Amino acid sequence: MSELIIIGYDDHATAEKAYERVLQLQRDYIVDLTGLAVVRVDPNGKQHVDTPAPIVGTSAASGALWGFILGILFLVPALGMVVGGLWGAVIGRLNKSGVNKAFRQKVSGLLEPGKAAVVLLARKVTDDKFSAAMSEFGGQVLKSSLSEQDEQELMAELGTPTQ
Repeated sequence: MSELIIIGYDDHATAEKAYERVLQLQRDYIVDLTGLAVVRVDPNGKQHVDTPAPIVGTSAASGALWGFILGILFLVPALGMVVGGLWGAVIGRLNKSGVNKAFRQKVSGLLEPGKAAVVLLARKVTDDKFSAAMSEFGGQVLKSSLSEQDEQELMAELGTPTQ
C-alpha cells in the first residue's frame, strides 16, 4: 500500500523547508518515498511542479505511476476534456482507489496564488514520527491510500511493467 500525502502551505519558502525535512526523514528511514515534489502557484495562478531531487530506489514503474498522479492532480486543466479509452480507464481506476474528483478538488482548494504544497507518495510512513517531525511547519494535510492491487492495476493500465 502507498500513501499519497499532500501538505498545503501559505508560502513557497515553508514548503521548501518542509520538502527538505521529508528528504531527511527518508534518510532516517521514517518514510520510504516513491515520489516527492513541491507544487507552487505563482501570483498569476499558474501551477509549477518542482521535483528537485531524484528519489533513490524508485523503479521505472513507480516513477511512471508518480508522474501520472502528479499530472492528474496538478497538470490536467480539465479532466472532463480528457477522452479516450486509456485515460478514461486510468481515471476510473484512480477514482476507485481514493484519488477521486472530490479529493482532487480538495487539492485544488489548497493551491491558491502564492501558496505551495509538498506532495509525496510513500510505500511506508511511520506516522507518529513523521507527524512530529513535520509539525513545526504547520500546513493542511490531505491523505489518500493506494492498495498494492490499485497500484499494479494502474501501472498495467499505463502499460508499465510491475515488479
